[in-house]
Amino acid sequence: MLNLQLVRKDPEAIARQLARRGVAFDVSAFLALDGRRKQADVRTQSLQAERNAASRKIGELVGDGMDAGAARDSVGPVLERIASQLDQQAAESGELQQQLEALMMGLPNLLAAEVPDGKGEEDNRELHRWGEPRSFAFAPLDHVELGEKLGGIDLAAATRLTGSRFVVLSGGVARLHRALIQFMLDVHVARHGYLELNVPYIVNAESLRGTGQLPKFEEDLFKLDHHQDFYLIPTAEVPVTNLVRGRILTPEELGEGLGFVCHSPCFRSEAGSHGQDTRGMIRQHQFEKVELVRIVSARQSDSALEQLTGHAETILQLLELPYRKVLLCAGDVGFGSCKTYDLEVWLPSQRRYREISSCSNFSDFQARRMQARWRNPDTGKVELLHTLNGSGLAVGRTLVAILENCQEAGGEVELPAVLHPYLGGLTRLLPLE
Repeated sequence: MLNLQLVRKDPEAIARQLARRGVAFDVSAFLALDGRRKQADVRTQSLQAERNAASRKIGELVGDGMDAGAARDSVGPVLERIASQLDQQAAESGELQQQLEALMMGLPNLLAAEVPDGKGEEDNRELHRWGEPRSFAFAPLDHVELGEKLGGIDLAAATRLTGSRFVVLSGGVARLHRALIQFMLDVHVARHGYLELNVPYIVNAESLRGTGQLPKFEEDLFKLDHHQDFYLIPTAEVPVTNLVRGRILTPEELGEGLGFVCHSPCFRSEAGSHGQDTRGMIRQHQFEKVELVRIVSARQSDSALEQLTGHAETILQLLELPYRKVLLCAGDVGFGSCKTYDLEVWLPSQRRYREISSCSNFSDFQARRMQARWRNPDTGKVELLHTLNGSGLAVGRTLVAILENCQEAGGEVELPAVLHPYLGGLTRLLPLE
């Protein structure tokens, strides 16, 4: 959530910044609503002052010799009128405050200055590439065809079990999926120093408001009908980041910043994405990720994003998968992020790079919603934390990239050497006879 005081100070500047995202901020409507709320507060304070004066009048009348009961009877009608007016005023003030909070909750984060202008992914800025896409002496298959040859990807069975955009993995492909999870966790814990977590896959609405999924993106979530406040997580970012919700960390607790890694399934309704990537495992309702979360002070924020993105890149490099790193433009940055790098892996079947990790700095946007703070020892003041996260990596898309990039003629798949210790001696996936 944006700093309300900052918006009040220069709403025109906020409108110009949000316009970079293609978001229209109605300054006049904001000023009118905020002005009505302030007027309501003034009226409340005036009524409270009048009530206090009337209460003192009772004491004055008793001091002048009037019977206490008579004094209360004398002033009683005034107090009753004020009480009624205060009740009405409280209802009005509450409604105006809810409207203001809803308006603020609907505003995205302000962008970092270095985020380039642009409307969509075609305007994202490529920063570098790693690895060379392989030249095949044969027509490479896509992961669905490969999975069928290997007997390891069954979309039809998943459709019978549940519906479209689910998958059943089996045999060596299922084992590869499991190995990838273990490999990613081990690298991020042992090499990068993250603390591994295991968190609930169901969260309450307050957690989703804290990280920005609610109220704006409710249609993208799976809500549990039997409990109005429970949702399946769209990413481990939600429960992990909310571990600091409502807390004030000491300097000792924060240290040089907190780093968490967590594997979890992710559940998304993919509202509005009908017709996009419906074939295979690129866009599904249920998938798995190894998520990286950083909790830092404001001064550590920029460097933490570079580090986190580098940690995700390490996984791709160890797996020897060609990828590129892009800086998202203003029109493509997510709602809560102020700056995002996407890592896009090469998919031979599509002859293009596809997103496999999105690494974002949310600055104090999520922390303000969550009231996640720390005490700065240099000033003694309580300050908002900065939160960051990114996929390290999306497991299903990594599996897809390995199948397609490491395939051989006839459908064999040569598995990356770094995974061999996790596969019990399995080095190749072989097609069914």
